Amino acid sequence: MFTNKPVGYMLLSFTLLVVLAGCGVRSDVPAGLSTNSPKAIASTEVTATSSIPKAASSVASTATPSASISSPSTSTSTSTSTSTSTSTSTPSSTPTPINATEDNTELTTPALALAPILLVTHSKSDYISFLDPTTGHLEKLIVGKAPFAIAEGPSHRAYVSTAEGIAVVDTQSRIRVALVPYQTAIGKPQYGEYRPGGMGIAVSPDGKFFYVGVYVSGSGTKSQLEIVDTAKLAVTGSIPIGIRPFDVVTSLDGREVYSIDHDSYSVTAVDSLTHKARTLEAAPFGRGGFEKPHYAVVRADGQLLLPYQGRGLVVLDPVSGKYETKPLTGNTHQEGVALMPDGKQLLIVGNGAAGSATGKPNLSVLDVNTYTEKIIPLTRMHQMVASSADSHYAYLTGGVTYADTGWNGMTVVDLQSGAVRELELPDYPLDVQLLSR
Repeated sequence: MFTNKPVGYMLLSFTLLVVLAGCGVRSDVPAGLSTNSPKAIASTEVTATSSIPKAASSVASTATPSASISSPSTSTSTSTSTSTSTSTSTPSSTPTPINATEDNTELTTPALALAPILLVTHSKSDYISFLDPTTGHLEKLIVGKAPFAIAEGPSHRAYVSTAEGIAVVDTQSRIRVALVPYQTAIGKPQYGEYRPGGMGIAVSPDGKFFYVGVYVSGSGTKSQLEIVDTAKLAVTGSIPIGIRPFDVVTSLDGREVYSIDHDSYSVTAVDSLTHKARTLEAAPFGRGGFEKPHYAVVRADGQLLLPYQGRGLVVLDPVSGKYETKPLTGNTHQEGVALMPDGKQLLIVGNGAAGSATGKPNLSVLDVNTYTEKIIPLTRMHQMVASSADSHYAYLTGGVTYADTGWNGMTVVDLQSGAVRELELPDYPLDVQLLSR
């Protein structure tokens, strides 16, 4: 027994401190976060477990497998194709799947900060993702139900067409700053191939306006091109256009806006100042079936380029409204397009047999001046495509709009060797854009 009470109390207190230190206290608060931090800030990184289904036999590639699969971060092999004739690269028929990871934290390390970042719409949910295609790392941002397309503007802004309105995204802080409602009545938000709401979207060259094609369900009901002031975030005009505007692009000087009207077999040219519209025919193989326009790019001379069925490229003069059709050899139902950074080559997604197209899925790399092609066989169907900044890789999304025939993933294609690899991505990735730095 202690006879000196003060000393005893001190020893007893010391003993209790030692015991408590030995037991330790478990905290559920992540390191670096205060206890009053909002729940959404906490990092929750997981590995996607959804598997990629095998391609259907009707669209499977018969390409001879290559000896190895090149990773986009390490591949140094080159294509044997020449620019003077149509050629075919031979990728592996068994692409390497890589799981995507989900993380709500910002990319702060130098290596990740310099990595290419893709903006991707996930059409069966309500978010876009910021995706590193090299590692599969992604960050989700809720924008609105059934997001369709993305258009990037100046000042770290991107605009996303959804079934609820146009989401305005700050791509630097990675937050949604606004949701602009459509002026057009579209009813309750829906999902699927024929969901009403925004489809194609584009930003004016000066960044002062963006234009979105709004699909209105109902047999023969015309869609609307809504014009939105980017400073006021208010609709300043709505012009009737064709049906189901898959894509919207602008002229190089911004004086005209073009909606690619899928179900009308036409292009609508709208004067950005007067809002007067002209309908331009674009049906090189007639009206009916799958011979419809989907997506377009504007060449350096102002001509619109629209591929059809891997059979013909429409070169449309928007001033005269006349077009000529250049032959293509892909023989595949063609969807998404993207100009490569130098503006001299066009990437065209091919989905396989449909209508007059009888071939298999592929990716065409087309010289927009000489019209020579390089055809890269693929095993899966895709919807949209984007190019890396160095033109070495193409990124193709698996969320095909037609009859729910797509898959949850992305294919990365080495444009030099033709090698491919796959990323598992959730919720039907549809549109893809390379984020500017």
